[in-house]
Amino acid sequence: MNRTFPTLSPTRSPARSPTLSLRRPGAIGQAGRLGVATIAGAIIVTLSGCATPQKPLYDWESYQPQVYEYFKGESKEAQIIALERDLEKIKASNNAAPPGYHAHLGLLYASVGKSDKMVEEFQIEKQLFPESANYIDFLLKNKTTEAKQ
Repeated sequence: MNRTFPTLSPTRSPARSPTLSLRRPGAIGQAGRLGVATIAGAIIVTLSGCATPQKPLYDWESYQPQVYEYFKGESKEAQIIALERDLEKIKASNNAAPPGYHAHLGLLYASVGKSDKMVEEFQIEKQLFPESANYIDFLLKNKTTEAKQ
């Protein structure tokens, strides 16, 4: 079975239908201008929203390096001085200390034998971050029994 398919000869081409345009080339209609203006406005609003950075929720100062120093076994007194200094800066700039800041300061006070300051810092941590209450109560229970022994 030999099939043949119709082909177009190069001499004959199918008739082309002319394309119709209702606008002049390069002309933008009223709806087109409105669309372009809307898109441009949306881009400007989006970019201007990115231009104003938000204020951070917490002021960390040197808290993270001090935690690292704690685990390296560096001087507890020097860490207490640095954290107290940073806490004053945080309060002066009307910012908030991050979660764990007062708890860490309390642990440092416990390690140098200042149990009254430890309890004070733990209570502040519990007040500022109520979700830490179970852990702070655990620390208070264990640290106060250690201090009594």
